[in-house]
Order: sequence, then structure tokens, then C-alpha cells
Amino acid sequence: MDGYPTGSLDHNVPLLVAAGLNSETNELPLSAELKEQSILLRSELPPIGGEEAEVLAEYFKDVDASAKSWSAFERNEPYRFRIKTTGRSFLLPPRRARLPEGIEPLSEHPTLHSPFSPLSPASALYPDGHIDAQWIKKHQDLVPSVYLCFYPLTNDPNSMTLQDNHIKSDINNLKSALLRSGYKTRLAIVLLADGEGAPLSLAEGIQERLENIRRGTALDPKSVFYIPSQESQDDLKQVVDNVLGVLYTSAVEYYRDLGRHARKKRSRGIAPQPTVPPTTGTSQTLSLPDWNFRYDFKSAIFAEFRQETDAALQFFKQAYEVLLGQDVLDIIPSWSPRWNEARLLADVIAIRCLRCHLWLGQTTLAVRMWHSHRERIADFVDRRGRGTNNYGWQAWEARWATVMANLIERVGLPALAPATGALFVPPDKSVLGERVSPWELLHHTGYWYRIAARHLVARRKLAYQMPEEDRNSPDTTPASAVASKAFAYDTYMCPEPYQEYPISGKGVNHARLVIDCLKAATSQFRARKQKRVTGEISLECAREFANLKQWDDAVETLLPFWEDVAFRSEGWLNISEDLCLTLRRIALGARRADLVVAADWELMSNRFVRQPQWHYDITRSLEGITTKEKPSVSLSDEKTGSFISASFVFRNKEGKAGETCTAQLALTSHTFLDAVPISFESLKVEFNGSLRPILLEQGASEDEDSPPTSKISILSLSLKEDYAEGSEDELPTLLKGTSNLTLRPGQTRVFEMKIPLREPGTATASSVTLSHSNASFNLDAKLGIRDTDPIVGWYIQGSSKPRSSRPEAGTIRIQPRPPKMEIKLLEPSAQYYANEAIELEVELINAEEESATAKLDIHLFGKEIPAIRVVTEGNEGSAEATTEEAKILGLPLGAIKSTASVKMVLHIDAAPGPTTFDLHLKTSYHLDSDVATPIMQLLTVQLNVVNAFEANYDLVPRLHPGPWPSLFDSEGLGDTEEGVARGFTQKWCLLCHYASFAQEDLKVLGMDLNVVSCVGGARCNVSQGPNVSQEGVIVAPKTMHEAQFDLIAQKLTMEDRHPVTLELAFVIRWQRQNRSDGAVNTTTMPVGKYLVLGTEPRVLASVYHATKTEDGMPGLMQLDMTVENPSNHFLTFGLSMEPSEDFAFSGSKQTTLNLLPQSRRTTTYRLLPHVNGVWIRPKLTVRDKYFQKVLRIIPTEGMKIDEEGLLVWVPGEDTSEEEKSEE
Repeated sequence: MDGYPTGSLDHNVPLLVAAGLNSETNELPLSAELKEQSILLRSELPPIGGEEAEVLAEYFKDVDASAKSWSAFERNEPYRFRIKTTGRSFLLPPRRARLPEGIEPLSEHPTLHSPFSPLSPASALYPDGHIDAQWIKKHQDLVPSVYLCFYPLTNDPNSMTLQDNHIKSDINNLKSALLRSGYKTRLAIVLLADGEGAPLSLAEGIQERLENIRRGTALDPKSVFYIPSQESQDDLKQVVDNVLGVLYTSAVEYYRDLGRHARKKRSRGIAPQPTVPPTTGTSQTLSLPDWNFRYDFKSAIFAEFRQETDAALQFFKQAYEVLLGQDVLDIIPSWSPRWNEARLLADVIAIRCLRCHLWLGQTTLAVRMWHSHRERIADFVDRRGRGTNNYGWQAWEARWATVMANLIERVGLPALAPATGALFVPPDKSVLGERVSPWELLHHTGYWYRIAARHLVARRKLAYQMPEEDRNSPDTTPASAVASKAFAYDTYMCPEPYQEYPISGKGVNHARLVIDCLKAATSQFRARKQKRVTGEISLECAREFANLKQWDDAVETLLPFWEDVAFRSEGWLNISEDLCLTLRRIALGARRADLVVAADWELMSNRFVRQPQWHYDITRSLEGITTKEKPSVSLSDEKTGSFISASFVFRNKEGKAGETCTAQLALTSHTFLDAVPISFESLKVEFNGSLRPILLEQGASEDEDSPPTSKISILSLSLKEDYAEGSEDELPTLLKGTSNLTLRPGQTRVFEMKIPLREPGTATASSVTLSHSNASFNLDAKLGIRDTDPIVGWYIQGSSKPRSSRPEAGTIRIQPRPPKMEIKLLEPSAQYYANEAIELEVELINAEEESATAKLDIHLFGKEIPAIRVVTEGNEGSAEATTEEAKILGLPLGAIKSTASVKMVLHIDAAPGPTTFDLHLKTSYHLDSDVATPIMQLLTVQLNVVNAFEANYDLVPRLHPGPWPSLFDSEGLGDTEEGVARGFTQKWCLLCHYASFAQEDLKVLGMDLNVVSCVGGARCNVSQGPNVSQEGVIVAPKTMHEAQFDLIAQKLTMEDRHPVTLELAFVIRWQRQNRSDGAVNTTTMPVGKYLVLGTEPRVLASVYHATKTEDGMPGLMQLDMTVENPSNHFLTFGLSMEPSEDFAFSGSKQTTLNLLPQSRRTTTYRLLPHVNGVWIRPKLTVRDKYFQKVLRIIPTEGMKIDEEGLLVWVPGEDTSEEEKSEE
């Protein structure tokens, strides 16, 4: 759209002039005569200075820049302005143009018109022009809709009145000047608070001053604004946004009045007369249809100023139909300059219609409008113009396609963004129910740029067909010849023939124009992954670069497409051939020897059409190219084509390590029969898997086993193993052989070989690399062997075709050689336990018939692997603890003679808990007679590690015999020794019931209780534990045992009221009974966390038995009830004992206990049982008298409790403590 007049296609938005922010002046882009008639708006006050003025000026520039966007006006957008900042003066163009000098008016008072009107002799449109871009620029750049003046508002009480009067006088002067100009520009003012003093608010008399200024200037209240000082720039911009939002409504009304005035003129139905009638030549004034077109065009522009897209589109289409009707364009002679002006107007209106359709989302209608305009203009040019078979029409076609692409880019349609990957926009709602053709859908910009490129190519073709006499410059051509050819070519918006394609000198660079369009199209097609179209355009672009002899650019453009093998695999032979020929031409110009050889390598194929007078000799590819040094070229069929195919077939699908297998490598030449044979220095076959590469070198010049005319040549050869120096695995690195590597045209050369198999696994032939060398270059061509390649059979001597082969003939499965080396564990344990180190004795027995050299690999898998260590004769290996896998690799075992054995000890550190380990013992060995064949033996052992013991626990209270400290005891108050516990003490007993989960008897050597942590300001220690003899305790599997530990817990201070959390651990020291001399294992089992030393009161019951009487009856029993108050409150409890038939008692039947804070008291009852050998139930009740809550009685030794209450054991004649415990 660059060729259209400036301003004719701009997005029209309201113009606002901000005056008083700087000292700039505007210059009118008019002639000197019109500048003299301009109208000056001038203010006598100085411009505003300071930081706020600079911020506003910069912000207005940002608003002006964003208003130039062609994006659609959104409903939530508060305003859109073009803003010009100026000083205290501004020039307006004259409303009426004066008569030129020397022209006499027909009347004393002639009617003067605008200098932009065809009615005025001063206008370039006089007398029969319609309208031009100058009229649009007048409203967009010269005449503002709003003239916004900025004034400072001082807060100095001595000068504020004088300044306010100056402001009123200045505003009135501006209003008078605007009134004299004849323009309807709105005047608005902004009063900025003086930033030097304190900020003024409306409550401090500012409202009265503003009202005074408004009344003194008769301004509308919506045109006067006050901006107090703002704390930040963002706040200031927000206030200005509000001001512009209010002014936008006034600006829209301004353009609505102009549009209403234009429609009013049209409705009169009268063609106005010019100031002076035309008198020269055949000039005539505009007719009524011409004026109707002009009024419709104005109405459309004013609607666009108002951002009313629907109305603008309606007026544009109305003007378009009038312009292309029989009363306007049809009657303009094609030789007149007004013809091209009318075509330009038609283009401008059509482009603006397209933009309106895109803004409204009517994409299908936009495409239909594009096609319709193209067809209607073609019809006019064919009927009235110079026809469409010339370069000028093709230039316009290219421009018209570019216009659509530019519109899509500048409007910014989200539906066609490259990120969406959409190729076109679906039909819009305006065409629902209609049948829409594919070309009526709006495609992405690459589609339109490609259309433009095609028309540019056609333009160049038609330009090159012009005869020489038409391309001569007018300076060197007779006037008669120039006159006869003046209207032979359509030069609308394009150069003359002598400038388009001159005989001498440079004309239009058609190739560059085509390249620009093709590159723009390529980026869009590539972004949407349209690979085929991208490749086709790249080929066209490369050809254009070649026409310009820009060889490097051509190579850069074409190379990615040439390396894409998709079109080759899909069988596009014509594309491949065309691409290779083009690439060779470009590479030859760019002096790229590698690309020339690559193109020739592919062009040698007989799939393409034979090129006449071409040598078909790969050694002559670089003829005519000089290089500093001999180039080395590497090719691969993944990026280039090849005239040689390769296949590799194994005779058998399986083999064994240590044996050999037969295989065939077939090379076939697919070139023309008169081509020169090609000789290779070597070829290399690569494998995936357990086979080493095979290298065949040139060893003969002629076949010894087949005549030169034979199409199939089968050669048998032997391979030798090549070992690298210092190889650790003692395996061959390469298989070498020699043979005749010359390949004639159309020949298939088969190399039959026996391959030694060494490593077990699967091997597949992956590629064949052909190496060729001549005096000009070195070449390595890699041919891939893929699973998708056609299956090639097995060639037999004397047969013209190979026998059919099995699927996956290029793959062999190599079975390992059966190992006779035995690995076993000596005396493994039936079970392994946590916290116990594991020692495994491993033995390797050589059952081979000869000596073998072996290595050992140890892998231990699991979670939280401990450290491992292995010790053998003279060697040792170790691995540190890790998380998932520990390994010891390559432990040398040396030479093991036949029937001999090697022993080793594997030590695994103790595991902290139950787990499972997977132990892999792998020995790799080879026989002395066959060093190249490795043999492997594997032993897998699962080690299940379990806990040796399981236990459950119960923490029960006991009565501590020591006294509690008293809050009222003054002794010890001065003791400040740190670490001394002074709080109350409690005794507890931890009952540990443990059992062995082993499969054998274990010997327990000792038990401990560890206090892991004591949190809460207390001290805790273990006072007593079980006694275990030096011989230990034998614990049988699945038998329950008990251990008791007494704990003493004491608060550090009496002031601490928080409960204490104990974390305990039960420790058992043990060993296997059958390994009494082994290491002692320690198993630590977490007991858990318990709360002790709480603040709640508790009641402890304890009993003491007297000796039995002479008649065997039990004696007196002393029952003590101890009430503890660890809290900081005074508590009162009531005790009551009810009589019972089972015993007599002495003591208080009912009593009251008063407990001080942090104290305890004991009440004693003496019981005389009437029975023995049974449990008796004293009916004791302890009640908190304040809360009326019954406290639970806690039993100690010799007692228990159930749901009904406390039970006390009365010993009988034949009962023992063991029986009582069991019960």
C-alpha cells in the first residue's frame, strides 16, 4: 500500500491539538499562497514548564502513536485520539481561498470556496476533479476537532486574581479567532495546579475561581478541567485519561455535525457552481452524480472519524457504486489524467471497504469485495482502457494482492495468528446458509503474497516481450513516435515502458520484488507447517536469487528443502529432478563443490530424464571449478538421493557365539548404461548390536568370476579380525577384507562373506558407507539400511534373480555360548536379619575342558544399599553405601584351570531394617583357545532381610517413694546450681513383651532401654532393668518374653507446668546360637512417645501384704491411696470406702483430703480378707469436690482394674506369684 498517496488510507481518528505544553510551532504542508491566507490561533501567555508538562507531552505522544494503529475500535476503549502538541500558537488552513491574480470575477461578490474544493481555481482538482488525499489530510492533520489549552493556576493570593483575568482574556481571544476562521473546532481548557506551592483542593476557593473563569469565557462546563498536583506520574496519566474520555464525546459530535452537513448538501440535489467557470480546452465542471459521489465519500470519512464502522461501510459502498456507475467513470476518457485519478479513488474506497469488513469480522464479504473490485476494474480497463494484457495490469494485480496481505497484517486478525495454525477463517455469520467457494474464504497472508509473486512474474514476462522501439526514452525518440505509443500501455501506478525495461541501464528489479513476496509467503506457510508449499516457494525464490546472481542467498534458501527427503520418498520425481538441476546451477555459481557433487550423485540415477550432452561421470563433476585444496564431500541418503542402493542379508536368522555366519552385501547401480563405471576405495558396513563393523578395501581391478556383461556378480571373500591396541575387552574392533569394488552401470555386485560371531545379542545392519577418491575430490556416501526397505533375497551363482528371503533378513540373533563355569554359594543361611552383617562365601568352578581367564562383576540392587566388600586370592574390591545400586566391576580372578575352583568372601554391612536385596554375580571369561569369544555365567540370589525381634510396650505408673518438694519450703531457695532438678518426681514402668521371629534359636546377651529424647523441661533416667546372665537367654522362635524397666522422671523446676514427652528405644544385644564366637548384633527398636509429668491430679493405689497366720489364712493387708496434685491450684478430694463381705477394713469410711499445689497425700486402709486365692474388690471412690468428678484409681504391683473398679489379689495357700501373674 506504499504506492497510494500519503494519508489516503490512514485510519481516521479525531484530531486533538494540545497547546501550551512546549514552544513548538506547526508548519502547514500547503503552498506559499495558501500559507499567507492561513489563520493564526495565538495566546499571549507563556507555555507551561516543569516536570508535569514534560510528562503530559510524552504521554500525548504515546496516545498519538497508539491511535495510528489499524486495529478495530473496541467498545471498552475510552477514547482514540491523534494528538499534536504545540506551543501557544497554531496555524489553521484558510476556510476560503482567494481568487488567483489575473482572474476577473463575474460578479462583485463572488462565492469563494475551500482551497481543497474543485470549485476553487486555487485547487489542483479544479475544475473537474473529484477529491484527493489533501482533503482527508486537512481533517486528519490540519483542522482539529478539539483545541485543548493548558494554563497554570497559581496559589499565590497576591497574583491569582490578575492571572485569572489574563486566562479569561486569552480564552476569549482564542474563541474570537476560531469564530473568524469559520471552523467548528471545540475549545477546551485544562488548569494545572502550580506544583511549587501547596496543592489546592476544591474546598479552598478553587471551585469559585473555576466558575469565575468559566462564566467569564462562556465555556461549556464539560470543557473546563482542573488537575491538582499528583503524587506520581501514573496518577497524572489516569486523570488525563479521564479528561480525554470526556473530550472524546465532544470530538465525536464535531464530526457528526460535519457528516450531517455533507448529507444536507447531497439532499439539495443541486450541483454547485465554481467561483470562476473554466475557460480552457474542453474542461467542464462536475455533474450532479460527481457531487453525490463526493458527498458520500465525505460522509464515509466522517463516519470513520466517529469510529462508526457500519455507517462508514454503507457510505463507502454507496460512493463506490456511484463512482463506477455509468455517469462518472464511464464518461471519463481513458487518455485524461482524471481516468487514473478515478481508478485511484476506486482503489482507495475498495481498500477502506475491505478494512471495514475485517473490523466487523465479515471476512468472507471482504474476500468477495476483493474479487469483485478486481473483476470490475478489469472490465473497465478492457472496455475503456488499454486492456489487461500488458505489464501495467499485472503490476496492479500484484499490488492488489499485496494490499489484502497488508490489510490482514495491520488489522491483526486473531483467527489467522500463526500460533493458531489456521490456514483460513471459516465463513462468517453474514453468509450463513449461502454456498461459499474455497477462494471466497480469507486465507492467511502467505496465500496473498504468493498470488502477488505470480503476477509479478507475469509482469516481468510481459515487460520482456515489449519491442525495443517502445522501450526507448522519449528524449531519443521522435515526437510522432512518442505520440503514437503514448497510450499503448497501462501505466497506472507503475513506470513507463522505457523505465520498466529500458534498452540500456537498470529498470525495475522484478526479481527483487518477486523475492520479497516469496520470502513473506514462505514465513507464513512455514509457521503453519505447510511443508510442500514451503518447498515449492523456496525453489521459486532460489531461482530468483539465481537470476540476480546472489548465489549464497540462493543456496541458503534452497538447501533446507533439498535436504528434506519427504518428496523423494513419496515419489515426486519431477520435483527431485528440477530441484537437483536448480541446485547444481546455483552451487556452480556459488563455487560450492560439495553441493555440485551431491547434485551430480543424485542426477546419475536413471529415474530421471537423461540430460543430453552430459558426461554421466562422477569424476568430472568439478570440471570448471577451481578450489584451493582437494575437497572432501560427505553424503547421506537421509538428505540426498543416490543412484546406488545397498542391501545386507544374513543366511540364517540365528547363530551362536564362537561360530560363523554367512551374509551377503549387495550393491546395485541404477544409472544409465552409457555412464562411466565407478570405483570405490573402500566400503564400510555398520551394525546396531553385537557385531563389529566390516571394512572392504579395493583389491582387484577386474572380476575374475564373471564376464563384463554380467548384471550380477557374486564375489566370495574372507574376513580377518583386527584388534585395537590396549583394548580392555579383548574383542576385535573391525573385520577386514579385500575385493573388487568397481561397479558398472546397471550391475549388482554381491559380496558373500563369513562373519565370526563373538558377542551374544541381536545385530542388525544399519548402513553402508562408500568411499570414492579421484584427482578432484574425495567422497563418502552413506546408504542407510532400514526396516522399511524392500526385502532383498539371497543371490545364487548362475541365477538372474535372488531367491525370496525371510522378513528381517538383515537381523541375526546371536545366542551366547553355553557356559560351563559354575557359580554357587557355600552354606547360605536360611534367613538374614536386620542389624546383622551378611557374609557369603562364593565359589567359581571351571567345568570347561581347558583353562579359562575370568573376571567377576557384582551388582547389589535394592533400597538403601549398605557398603559391600569382596575378598579373593590376592585381590579385593569394595563399593560404598548408596541408594539403589552398588557394584564392583571387573574383579580379576586370573586363569582358572579345568576342574579347578576359586573361592571368595562377599561381606555386606548390616542393614538398618527389613529389606530385600537382589544379588547378581556375573563372571565373564574366555577360553585360552578362543580369546575373542566372551562367555558369561550369571547367578541371581535374592536376600530377604527381616527383623529378628518384634515387641509391644506398655508404660504403667508406679509410686515413687521419695517425697515431693514443697512450694512453702524455704530451704534450697538460694541454690542456683545449674542442672539440678527441683521439681516433683514420678516413677513409671515400661513393660516390654518381645518375641523372636527368626527360624532358629537366638541368644539374647543383654537388654537396655535408651531415653532418646526428653522434651518439656525434665530429667529422665532408667533406674532398673532386667538382669541377663553372662551365658545369655535362649529365645526360641515365636515365644513371648517380658522385660521391665523402671523410669524416674523429675521436673527441672517447680514453675514449669508443661507435660513432658519421652521418646524411648528398646535395645537387644544378640547373636545366633550356632555362632557363639561371632560378633554381637545390636537391634534397636523404637518404643514410641509417651506423655509423663502431666498437670492433672491422679490417684495411685498400692498394697502391702503381711505374713500369713498360723492357720494359713492371709494376714493383714495395707492399702495405700496416694492422691497427687501436680497442678498450681488448691484441690479438695473426698474418699469413701464401702463395706464388703470379702474383707474387713479399718480406716476412714469417708474422709476429705486438702492438697496444696504440687503436693501429694496418702490415706491408709488395713484390710483383713475373709477369703484367699482370689481377687477382692475394695469399693473405693475418690471424687473432686469442686468439679464433682470421680477420679480413676490407678493400680500398681499386685493389683489390676476392670470396668467396675479396683481389684486386689489375696494370696492363697497353694498359689504363687507366677500363677497370680498369669491370671
